[in-house]
Parts: sequence; structure tokens; C-alpha cells
Amino acid sequence: MAAERKIPVMELFGPTVQGEGMVVGRKTMFVRTAGCDYSCSWCDSAFTWDGSAKEDIRLMTAAEIYEGLQEIGGETFDHVTISGGNPALLPQLGGLIGLLHEQGIGVALETQGSRWQDWFLEIDELTISPKPPSSGMKTDWSVLDDIVGKLSARERRFSLKVVVFDDADLDYAASVHRKYPQAPFYVQAGNGNLQELEPRHMLPYLVERYEWLIGRVMPNPELRRVHVLPQLHTWVWGNKKGV
Repeated sequence: MAAERKIPVMELFGPTVQGEGMVVGRKTMFVRTAGCDYSCSWCDSAFTWDGSAKEDIRLMTAAEIYEGLQEIGGETFDHVTISGGNPALLPQLGGLIGLLHEQGIGVALETQGSRWQDWFLEIDELTISPKPPSSGMKTDWSVLDDIVGKLSARERRFSLKVVVFDDADLDYAASVHRKYPQAPFYVQAGNGNLQELEPRHMLPYLVERYEWLIGRVMPNPELRRVHVLPQLHTWVWGNKKGV
């Protein structure tokens, strides 16, 4: 029998509230994996792919990750969010997802929709978050079409989310929503102030960005069936890691 392929883990933390997407506000633990096939200009987790925290990467089995989550969270959680980086680069995550489900733990995951994994079909709350023009990345629509098509055909629960910084991003978001009208759709105000370390200084800025996004979405006839979100955890902890 082949040895289990280990998972590159940047950090385990929680329990905390999920700050983004379709399960915003959900009490959850986090598993943050290393590595990404994108390099978004405004990435708030660039340490997962830019080499600045490579010494923090631990290669862990699914069982070791579960034990680590229990050591941190004890009996206080029944939900885990897998984030990155881009966890969709890791085919070996299927073992972790299966183990968590065996323990009665729900699993959420977010990815940009650049890579398919068969274990997408096992995720309880899957968020596909294609990146808008401000990121500097280009969407491969053929790959995204394939992912959305497979999930829709199997009636799996998933949603689409676009982070919005400006009007070009909002136009991109409307095009995504128009292309995949069957999927629950979220837009989220972007955080362009990643250098601020004092949470109390962040909140006025974040509220202003959220108010701007609400004001742009409400009169837009292409965005009638949409959820408008802040990045909730930044309202409380700013740019602090591990919360």
C-alpha cells in the first residue's frame, strides 16, 4: 500500500467566526494550506505562496491535522474551513475531508476555480471565488465552466463569490453572475489596507468600503439576486493572522 501523501499546512487555528462567503459568521476551525497557483496583487495570505513563511510549513497526515485541531479546539467545534493559498492544488485533501466527516464535522472550502478536484463533491460548503481585474490574474473560463458544470450536474452545494475593489471589479462580478445564474452569488468588499496593524484604525476604512459596495450594488439591475458582504473578521481583528 502506498504511503499517505502528506498535506503542507501553514497554520491551524480557531475556533473563530468564518469571515467570508456563504457561511459567514459560522463558528469554525481553520486549516490553512501552503501553495497557490495565483499571485493576486491584494492577497491577504501571500505568506502561503511567496516564500516569506516557508519555515512555518509542516507536512502533516490527515490524522495529525485532526489531532492538532482537537488540541487547539477541544470539544468546542463541529466545523472546519480549509483555506490557503489554493487548497485545490492538493489531491490528498480527500483523506482529511473523509476523516472529518467520519467525526461528524462539516467542511467548508474556498478556491478560485482554477483547478478541479474530485473531492469538491464531498465539501459541504464550497465557495468558488474567481479573481477580478484588480487582482492582476486572468480567469480561465473553460476551467471555471467545467467546475461549475460538474458541481451543478451533481446538484452539489456551492456558491460563487467575487471580491470587489472598484467598478471594473463590479463589472466582472456582474459578468460572473450572468454567466452562472443558477449559483448563489456573493460580492465582498475588498481590503486594500493590508499594512495597517491596529484593528481600531481599520474599522472606519472597512465600513466605508462596505458602504461604497452597497451603494454600487443596490441600483444595479444585473445584481438583483446577490448577497453583499463585508470581510467580517477584519472588522474585529483587522489584519491579524490566526483569528
